[in-house]
Amino acid sequence: MRRTLRELDEYKVLVDQSLEEYFNGLGDGKLARAMAYSALLGGKRIRPVMALISAEMFGGSVEEAMPIAMAIEMIHTYSLIHDDLPAMDNDDLRRGKPTNHKVFGEAMAILAGDALLNEAHSLLIRSALKSGSRGAEAALVVSLAAGREGMVEGQVRDLENEGRAASFDELRGCHELKTGMLIAASLEAPAVLFGAGEDERKAMRDLGLKLGLAFQIKDDILDTTSTKEVLGKTPGKDETSGKTTYVSLFGLEKSEEMAKGLTGECLGILKGLDRDTAQLWEMCLALLQRNR
Repeated sequence: MRRTLRELDEYKVLVDQSLEEYFNGLGDGKLARAMAYSALLGGKRIRPVMALISAEMFGGSVEEAMPIAMAIEMIHTYSLIHDDLPAMDNDDLRRGKPTNHKVFGEAMAILAGDALLNEAHSLLIRSALKSGSRGAEAALVVSLAAGREGMVEGQVRDLENEGRAASFDELRGCHELKTGMLIAASLEAPAVLFGAGEDERKAMRDLGLKLGLAFQIKDDILDTTSTKEVLGKTPGKDETSGKTTYVSLFGLEKSEEMAKGLTGECLGILKGLDRDTAQLWEMCLALLQRNR
């Protein structure tokens, strides 16, 4: 049965509830509070919601896939904490609230990010111990996407692009790693866990990479056109730091066309899957139309 966007929002509620329960169980120490502060600030929960949708597409359940979904959100949250640090993007606002280091100090923010990353891997390993080789392979998909071969390398390239004019190929390569890889893992890892074939795995991975690029282009557009109140973070940071963006390379109109084109390619991939892809279809369109 085709789900509506309202029903898609129920996945976010389930993710929020699971994260709140998890972090409430860590106690009231300073490190636990710093971890929980950023993890429970809210956000769109795009990656864990995708993971839950992917799991159900391939015959799994929300309950079975929730450890992967939470782990991915913890990895994403750790990356945001570190990204906001003075040594990185130096931002003081995230999701409409003071960034972690503004509340807990730089040292504790670094440690909170480290702890979230390790907590995520603990969740993945516990899940793998219950689900066997498929669970281990799914955990590997997430770990590779988050690390040296994926998101972290993307962050390195992003830093290297500061103060210089990056080419389109350099920009795309950076964002495929920094943004696309974790989104791709959100779709591929649950598919692996629930027995997807190699062609289906590749389709989910390709879908995630294209969706990640579309997401980043939309972020660049919003960074230029939106406000701090709507975004929940400081707009115009890339321009201030001298980073090349899709908007600075191509302008707003062309960037909008690129985002729409990539979203169309995502929908084309979904059409080729012999699965119920209605929820992901709706989500692709919602990400293109978002205002924050």
